[in-house]
This record gives sequence, C-alpha cells and structure tokens, in this order.
Amino acid sequence: MIKQILCFYKNTTNQIQIASLSQQFEQVVFPGEQLLFEAIPDAELKIESEVITGEVATNKVPCLNLQVLE
Repeated sequence: MIKQILCFYKNTTNQIQIASLSQQFEQVVFPGEQLLFEAIPDAELKIESEVITGEVATNKVPCLNLQVLE
C-alpha cells in the first residue's frame, strides 16, 4: 500500500471553486476556505472555477506541492 501524505489547500480567490481528487472526493471551496486532506504523493488536485466569460478554468496542482511538512 502506498503511503499517503497530508495536504493543505486554501482558496485565495474571491470565486467559488470546485476541488476534486480523482475518485476520492469533490468539494465546493468558498473564498478563504481551507481544505486538509490525504492523498498519494503523485496525485493531482483539480481546481475548477468560472471565469468572466462564463467558461470554466481548470488548474491541476501536484499534491506534493500541497504537502504539509511537520
């Protein structure tokens, strides 16, 4: 079994976002809200937010970049 890492994400925008991690979870993240979650090191957190044109912008952040270091 692959060891999971503890990860932290904060929505620093003024827009509502949808954060998803493969098939583990999908969650609405309000402006200023924080997420603490576990993931395998090579996973990517997908962040979707609506842009001014009404389209959805998608960003993928490697979970290693979100890892909480003790």
